[in-house]
Amino acid sequence: MQNTIDHIAIIMDGNGRWARSRELPRIKGHEMGSRTARKIVEAVKARGIGFLTLYAFSSENWSRPRDEIEGLFRLLERFIDEEVDRLKNSGVCIHIIGDISRFSQNLQDKISFTVEETKENTELHLAIAMNYGGRDEIIRAVHKIISRGIQPQGLDEKTFSKQLDTAFMPDPDLMIRTGGEWRISNFLLWQMAYTEIYFTDILWPDFDEKALDKAIKWFFSRQRRFGMTGEQIEGRLP
Repeated sequence: MQNTIDHIAIIMDGNGRWARSRELPRIKGHEMGSRTARKIVEAVKARGIGFLTLYAFSSENWSRPRDEIEGLFRLLERFIDEEVDRLKNSGVCIHIIGDISRFSQNLQDKISFTVEETKENTELHLAIAMNYGGRDEIIRAVHKIISRGIQPQGLDEKTFSKQLDTAFMPDPDLMIRTGGEWRISNFLLWQMAYTEIYFTDILWPDFDEKALDKAIKWFFSRQRRFGMTGEQIEGRLP
């Protein structure tokens, strides 16, 4: 069984610490982080990987200082305004996972416009996790199951997965977390049951194509067993 990468997920951590180490406001770190995100989107697409999920704003991030939250939303609006045409023309399809109902109507409209403008693209499916939390996603999936009248005897893993925000894409093969933290922070809890998880000390604004390739190389060094033995994977046992 040979490793393949169809889907990379990234926790983009370290923007604030990057700024603090340079005695800059935290928002400057987020600005640099958004530039890194643009570069990594292109790098993933260039490597022929079909799905990329970026953890942009968690459901827990509302507890951050108000000025930082407002700055993040301004950055997001600017990103949409500046990037939607380029993404559309470069074959990137935008998806949003998470509950965006808490955002301003203006931001919701911009997000909906971007999704609509890029929906026909197939070269790279870019999912942006916004006001997203894995536990919240699972609870919302349960609500869907109840409201749609799905009976217990008809519920299995496949049916449950179809109720999640990520129903349109495969589970991540590789998850990368930058910034030196070793946890998954309520990200894609259901989907990462068999994901290979790569941690790096590099702060997100400093993450580049070289760092991406190092993570991909590490992934291909892994033996993915999915509950089987190494001997089975290597074809030495039935």
